[in-house]
Amino acid sequence: MIKQHRQQKSTTTLHFFFFLSLFVWLPLPLGSNRIWAGLLFVALSSLLFSFTFFRLFKKANPLPLAFKRAWPVTALLLLAQLVIALQLLAGTTISRSDTLYQLLLGFGYLAFYLTALLVIDSPKRLKTTLYIVVASGTFQAIYGGWMTLSGSEYLFILAKEHYLGTATGTFINRNHFAGYLVLCLSLGIGLMLANLSSTPISGMKDLARKTLSALLSHKILIRAALAVMVIGLVLSHSRMGNSSFFIALTVTAFIYLITQRFSRQAIVLFVSLLVIDLFIVGAFFGVNKVVDRLSETSASTESRDEVNRYTYQLFKDNVIIGTGAGSFATAFPAYREKDITIFYDHTHNDYLEFLSDRGVLGVLPLATCVLLSLITGSKTLIRRKSHLMKGTAFGCIMSTIALAIHSTVDFNLYILANAASFMLVLALIQVSSTLNTSK
Repeated sequence: MIKQHRQQKSTTTLHFFFFLSLFVWLPLPLGSNRIWAGLLFVALSSLLFSFTFFRLFKKANPLPLAFKRAWPVTALLLLAQLVIALQLLAGTTISRSDTLYQLLLGFGYLAFYLTALLVIDSPKRLKTTLYIVVASGTFQAIYGGWMTLSGSEYLFILAKEHYLGTATGTFINRNHFAGYLVLCLSLGIGLMLANLSSTPISGMKDLARKTLSALLSHKILIRAALAVMVIGLVLSHSRMGNSSFFIALTVTAFIYLITQRFSRQAIVLFVSLLVIDLFIVGAFFGVNKVVDRLSETSASTESRDEVNRYTYQLFKDNVIIGTGAGSFATAFPAYREKDITIFYDHTHNDYLEFLSDRGVLGVLPLATCVLLSLITGSKTLIRRKSHLMKGTAFGCIMSTIALAIHSTVDFNLYILANAASFMLVLALIQVSSTLNTSK
């Protein structure tokens, strides 16, 4: 019996290892924004979910509570996939190959989400996952910063052709690099909150002692990783990437402090994040350049407003079912006017592109998934006592808010690495809500 238990534990540990390895791999090949990388992701995530689920089923092991409680989100994700399948079967898509690819990706995202619910089944694994996310973001920031500051600029073994002089990590686009860093930063801040002392602070002297103790412990490594990622974010010169991070941090910190009755330790952490990162680290590594780009932005220098207007017209003509998932590049040329002189394969607005591609029928299930997850995360902040669960919920809520802001001007959800990472965020919300812990 003991031998069988150890074998089962070893097997599930192996599945957990492969899941984390897949997560770390995704941003490396240009954010997996290539068809071959997308198909590889679909194959690996589907196989990993199948092996994990049937292994548990064969051994008659109970499924994790997070997996069971996530059935509404799972059903909605499946419904969104059925809408894409309907576009193919009914012949309403204007680009069958692109829509088929999006259908396959959708099943890959679903498999990735469900696998996360199955393998992250203990507080130790939850914490390990957060550490891996922080490590991946830190690597991207170090690599992107090194390439930019050294002048030897390469992507994933390929020489950079675009965004020279700005950090992009292994992504092609600096904004998608920034989007990935913000997600990792959000969960990293959640990890910092998870490591806060659970004992109450008796006074300012006790607060200073615990702050100094935290600086001299392993927590300083997490704090250093966050600072490195902020440097990478600033070096990206992404306007909305930087803006979404600080706006989401401010909003989520305010929510957290209200729910935690203005915890002194949390206040110190948030103030240090805003002051040290924004005014010291950011200023030294060029936050002024981001500010300059924001101040120089105007309707006369940007064509995105016109693209959004024409995309809205595209949506109005295909309100219910859309033109087909992934078909924007094919559908848009018929709607753009002469003032758009460059080719747009995406509309730089996730909301409009999802609506024009999938219609209301395809977007409504996805929007409901996010709304349900935010409600679940908010309940975790209010009801759970565990710092780990609260910190995880904080990171997930913050990353969701940041992505929601960033999506108004970019297409992070069409970049596989970022979309899959967001599926992990949705899974972590369910895990933090249901995972059994003594704290």
